[in-house]
Amino acid sequence: MTKSRKSVLSAIKAPTPLKPDERRILLAAANRFLSQGLYKVTLDEVATDLGMSKKTVYKFFPSKEELLKSVVKIMMGGIERRVDEIVRSQKPFEEKLLSLFLMLVGFFGRFSRQFQLDVQRFAPNLWKEVEAFRRDHVLPKLRAMFQQAREEGVFRPEVDSDLFYLIFITTVQSIMTPQVLSQHSFSAEEAFRGIFRILFSGVLTKDAKARYDKLEKAISVHQPLDLL
Repeated sequence: MTKSRKSVLSAIKAPTPLKPDERRILLAAANRFLSQGLYKVTLDEVATDLGMSKKTVYKFFPSKEELLKSVVKIMMGGIERRVDEIVRSQKPFEEKLLSLFLMLVGFFGRFSRQFQLDVQRFAPNLWKEVEAFRRDHVLPKLRAMFQQAREEGVFRPEVDSDLFYLIFITTVQSIMTPQVLSQHSFSAEEAFRGIFRILFSGVLTKDAKARYDKLEKAISVHQPLDLL
């Protein structure tokens, strides 16, 4: 199994167990959708990738739209659980921040520009669900992390954690959209890197910044950034 397939596989975690064929279909479809977009991918291609009959694919997913919804829904569920694990852990803030950074880069970095544009164009209601998920289930949980940073003295004393939270989520919501990303040469992964680097460089204390940079360098050397 390739690294990209492993990456998507670990994000595909449903609350209820998936049947083996259903899981294989979701994995193959996720790799095609995320890299090629929605419009050009067919269920026949997914079946061919798996050496599986079209009848088996259609048994689980009667349409491409249903398959796409299932892929996105299950991945969002996996991400929400990962965010909860990070926020609730007893690790120092710098380690939590790095875990969050790697997770978000790995997740949204998998979304090709074509995938984002196709979903917004051909499945606008689904894209609204993705935006609502990010707005309501991911970003608000960061407030607790930022409050922890304040309490641990990781943020510079003059930094208001609530104000920084608003700046952070507004920046992410404004930049991480198909409309914005399609107009620039940087990828979703590069955008997240830039957001983290610019914003947190300004609020972390000198010692906290040094610890974070050391952790980031160690992980970037020894592990792939896409940890999903």
